[in-house]
Amino acid sequence: MRIDKLLWFLRLVKTRPLAQTMAEEGHMRLNGRRVERSHQKVGTGDVLTVPTAGGVRVIEILSLPQRRGPAPEAQACYRVLDAGADVPIAAANRNEAF
Repeated sequence: MRIDKLLWFLRLVKTRPLAQTMAEEGHMRLNGRRVERSHQKVGTGDVLTVPTAGGVRVIEILSLPQRRGPAPEAQACYRVLDAGADVPIAAANRNEAF
């Protein structure tokens, strides 16, 4: 499945064009590698690092959704790997300095 479509189906972004822009600007990582194409393929078991409004979220894809359904259905398709909360970008940068 395309990464832009997946982000939209998982309700991590509000619109698919926004997901396309994020991917093409290189703001995401797929299995540790920078994503620069909105048509990058994603499968189960892949780990995505996605910027959100509050910081950065790291998720593992458990299954590929068939549609953009309700939030509980979307959340069942991935597992959050970053301790369940968004990590503020500024705080992450401060911790690296120490």
